[in-house]
Amino acid sequence: MVSQIRTGVLLCVLGVLCGVAESACGYALAGRGSFLPAYIKTIGIPTFTNRTTVFNVETLLSQKVRSEFIGRGKYKVLPQSTDVDAILVGDVTAISVQPASFTNAQLASRYVITMTANVQLRDVRASSVLWENPALVFRQEYEATSGVNSLDANAFFGHDANALDRMSGEFARTIVSAILEAF
Repeated sequence: MVSQIRTGVLLCVLGVLCGVAESACGYALAGRGSFLPAYIKTIGIPTFTNRTTVFNVETLLSQKVRSEFIGRGKYKVLPQSTDVDAILVGDVTAISVQPASFTNAQLASRYVITMTANVQLRDVRASSVLWENPALVFRQEYEATSGVNSLDANAFFGHDANALDRMSGEFARTIVSAILEAF
């Protein structure tokens, strides 16, 4: 009986030690960690620059990125570049629309929109770049809307805002995860 108690106590102690060792291994839940310097508490995300002919895409992208940072709950996010610890700047450099599939009548039935952007996170205190990607590329497919047979990106956005919303959400999640989780 005494040996059973000792064995039970020994197993309990080993279980506790394993739990402590496991918690100290450095793993964290995805989306909860951060590799930014500890003194960064406020991130400024001014409206991105739009170098394309697509109206208002910079506003949507900026709002989605701000919301994604806020959703992580660790940083104060402001829409400005002053009085902040870090600044995230973005530049939408290109948007193109290409047909992806055709009907029997050789009309485009599906399109692919491709967006390229340059994004950079700067540490204001250290005057250094913490993270950057000068050639982020995002693609989104969508079904052709009846009556739209144009490769004009403005026609796309006028007829299928859902594809833009999906692409901008993916853009925001990708950027924030890359910055916070150092991927």
